[in-house]
Amino acid sequence: MRTGLLFLVLAYILSQFYRSFLAVMSPVLAADIGARAEDLSRASGLWFLAFACMQLLVGAALDRVGPRLTAAVLLTLGGGGGAAVFAMAQGPAALDVAMVMIGIGCSPVLMASYYIFARMFRPAVFATLAGALIGVGSLGNLAGSLPMAWAVEVFGWRGTMWGLCIVTLLIGAALFALVQNPPRLEHDGPRGSVLDLLKMPVIWAILPMMFVNYAPAAGIRGLWIGPYLDEVFGLDAVGIGRMTLVMGLAMIAGNFIYGPLDRIFGSRKWVILAGNLLCAGALLLLAVLPADSLVAAVALMSAVGFFGASFPLVVAHARSFFPPHMIGRGVTLLNLFGIGGAGLMQLATGRIYERMAPAGAGGPALADTAAQSQAFAAIFLFFALAVLAGCLAYLWSRDSTE
Repeated sequence: MRTGLLFLVLAYILSQFYRSFLAVMSPVLAADIGARAEDLSRASGLWFLAFACMQLLVGAALDRVGPRLTAAVLLTLGGGGGAAVFAMAQGPAALDVAMVMIGIGCSPVLMASYYIFARMFRPAVFATLAGALIGVGSLGNLAGSLPMAWAVEVFGWRGTMWGLCIVTLLIGAALFALVQNPPRLEHDGPRGSVLDLLKMPVIWAILPMMFVNYAPAAGIRGLWIGPYLDEVFGLDAVGIGRMTLVMGLAMIAGNFIYGPLDRIFGSRKWVILAGNLLCAGALLLLAVLPADSLVAAVALMSAVGFFGASFPLVVAHARSFFPPHMIGRGVTLLNLFGIGGAGLMQLATGRIYERMAPAGAGGPALADTAAQSQAFAAIFLFFALAVLAGCLAYLWSRDSTE
């Protein structure tokens, strides 16, 4: 079980990488195949939506065939195949196809791990294990920053993607060989469905928070930090890599710190609410402050990453209300809302940028920097209002530390 979990962690590092590497590649993809910021926003959003749409199927597969086959087959075919399509891309449309395939491939990895945690460990430590997994997995977030920028410079972006294809296929094979399914759970009654979970009023106030809490950090780190630093501050790929590394470290720290806070404070609800209000505050400051300080901008985006790392704690909050025989479908339902929200908001922010950015966007020398700053300010404001709306709904949730 330990060796299998180790490779699930490696697979999750890949998943984190694939959702964040476009930010660093934005300048070179624009130059080589004409992929603009709005094209990359669409591709990134499609990754999240494909990931989210798979969650109901993944949940049923976890409960019925277990995490071994579910994770191994999808990561090998979707992740490995999508990386190959990306490496051969000749235009933005191919990136869309590649990111959809990669999203499908990554869709079972985190939930397979959470399924094993929920079945094999005490409920009280679920949030800590879940947070630690995301914290360690966020090394992929770091790999998608400065190391990715270096790899693109040395091997080219196509050579780098072919290397990632090989790594993905090897990890998929290791999952098939080494992951062990938990003992089969005997349940004499009806198996239940996602509709039965949605009929539980206790999770209704949690789902809106699940929908919005991950989207700002995912959207900014996964894409918008790249065009923002390029077009407003004039950074190149290596400079963007350095700044995304800072935000990635903040996200890792947030995941580790959130994990045990429910036991320290005796509450999940109020820890989650306080953290997300601070995240919304950082987004509002990004929206209203002048974009004239690189240090301040990166510090605020890092604050978004740190305080927006409540995802595993929100999962733990809702998971405490699910019956044991529906754990797989329960955690994947939550993931559907979390990743689906990130995907939809990524598509929405792409439209915001497309409408507000000047036609010549592509760096300070090519367009009016003030106008570009306003487009990004609108994106940050959109994220802030979404998080505040989620916090308002979450006020009505019932606390739990079980």
